[in-house]
Amino acid sequence: MSILVTGAAGFIGFHTCKALLERGETVVGVDNLNDYYDRYLKKARIEQLTNVSGFAFKNVDVSNYADIESTVVGGGVHAILHLAAQAGVRYSIDNPKVYADSNLSGFFNILELARHHDIENVVYASSSSVYGGNTKLPFSETDVTDTPVSFYGATKKSNELMAHSYAHLYGVSLTGLRFFTVYGEWGRPDMAYWIFSEKLLQNQTVQIFNNGEMSRDFTYIGDIVDGIIAAIDKPARQLGFKVPHRIYNLGNDQPEKLMDLVISIEKAFGKKLLKDFQPMQLGDVERTWADISRAKSELGYNPKTSLEEGIVNFATWFKDWKKS
Repeated sequence: MSILVTGAAGFIGFHTCKALLERGETVVGVDNLNDYYDRYLKKARIEQLTNVSGFAFKNVDVSNYADIESTVVGGGVHAILHLAAQAGVRYSIDNPKVYADSNLSGFFNILELARHHDIENVVYASSSSVYGGNTKLPFSETDVTDTPVSFYGATKKSNELMAHSYAHLYGVSLTGLRFFTVYGEWGRPDMAYWIFSEKLLQNQTVQIFNNGEMSRDFTYIGDIVDGIIAAIDKPARQLGFKVPHRIYNLGNDQPEKLMDLVISIEKAFGKKLLKDFQPMQLGDVERTWADISRAKSELGYNPKTSLEEGIVNFATWFKDWKKS
């Protein structure tokens, strides 16, 4: 039996595949290796995985049903971890169709795959972006999430609604994970911590939006992977609810100011960042904060890594990566 991981060349997908392989799972990883950011980084992640026994990779776009179906036919896939999606809040403002194709059509294909091939468990990536314009803190899974401020957030909310309908109609066991600002080694070049680090090393000025008056529930990649694997090990169907669909926040439950991130980066690299303070950008939100009590009680999720510790880990990796 094996686990299908979509978005295997992505930041979270790579780390989760690695952890699954380390515990002896057989993993089929798929990714379309698009050029949203440096494909060399994506290929380097896959190269790390292909050196491990039990991993197979296929270049597949989840928006093509025939191609994604071919990965499970005769392959003994019993679970799907669906991480493939077009990421990025700001990119969705100018490129909404890409999000419709990948995040909506692609997710529909995963649901159909699970329905027609009797997949025992599907865990999928949602996002803290579904909370949109919510002002109540911390964000809870029971909050109404009807005010997305980005199309990216709207697609992720749509995924949750689609999942609930398939769980209700067809009994597909589905678990949605709302990730909160994930960072760490092998990360995404479009994320603030990577951009800040890159510009710091190049002595370039970095734009800091909303004049730095923002906070995020920064969550280290190792803690996120622990939460994902816990969700894989405990399908929603096992929880005893009438509809086998459950949503969890995976965050750190400890929001940090944007300027605390800047300070952590400066400490880790031993160098000051040149700053240009700017107003808030369209589609952004001032703060995020995850209530993780549900994930703690039902999944045993327990994040342990502080922002300062996680940024040190990233900086150590990043310095080596820039030399390669």
